[in-house]
Amino acid sequence: MKIQILQPPSGAGSARGLAVVIDVFRAFSLVPYLFDRGAARIMAVGEIRRATELHREYPGSILIGERHALKISGFDYGNSPSEILSADLSGRTIIHTTHAGTQALVASDRADEVLTGSFVNAAAIAGFIESAQPETVSLVCAGFEGDRETLEDTLCAEYLRDLVDGRRPDFDSLRQRIVGSECARRFLHPTERTCPEQDLELCLDLDRFDFAVRRAAIHEGFSVLERTGV
Repeated sequence: MKIQILQPPSGAGSARGLAVVIDVFRAFSLVPYLFDRGAARIMAVGEIRRATELHREYPGSILIGERHALKISGFDYGNSPSEILSADLSGRTIIHTTHAGTQALVASDRADEVLTGSFVNAAAIAGFIESAQPETVSLVCAGFEGDRETLEDTLCAEYLRDLVDGRRPDFDSLRQRIVGSECARRFLHPTERTCPEQDLELCLDLDRFDFAVRRAAIHEGFSVLERTGV
C-alpha cells in the first residue's frame, strides 16, 4: 500500500485511490458531530451559491458554513461543533460549505473513494483503510483556507499514516504541539468569538466517534456524505 500526504493548494486534485480529506479545524471534525446529532445526510458543497441552490431544492434542509471562519449570512449555523452540540438534527439534510475542507473534498473527484478526516474518528478511518486495502492512499490536507499547510492537518495525516502502518503514535505530544500552534491561537484569544475555545477541545477529542464518513455520491459542485457502519 502506497500512502502519500498531499498539501494545498493542489493536493486535492492530485488525490488518487482512497483519499482522506483532512480538515481538523473544523469542517471534518464537525461532520461526525452532525451525524451523531442525527443528521440523515450531509451535502459537502464547494461554493456558497451552490449551497443556497440546494437549500431551495431540499425544503427543510439546514445550511451550515463559513468563510474566513465567520458564519455565512443567512445560514443556520457556522462551522462550529460547539454550536450544534445539543441540536436535534434527527432526519435532517445538512448542506455544508467551508473555505477549505468541503472545497478540497469536492476537488478530490479523481479519487476512487473519499473519506473525511480528523482526530475525532481517526481509529475508524484507519480501520476502514485497513479493511479496504487500496493500492494507493492519498491523505489530503485541506490547510488554512485551502492555500497553505497547517500543522494540525499535517500531524493528523501523519497520525493516520502511522496507524495504518501499524505504529501507535503518541497523541498527547501531538496535541501539545497543535494547541501551541498559530492556528490554535484563534480559539484561545480572549476576545475571539468566531472560534470558541470549546471547539478546540471538541476537534481534538481523539476517537470520540467509532465510525468513518465516506463519500456516497458525487455531483456537480457537491458530494453526498454518509457515515459507515449504519
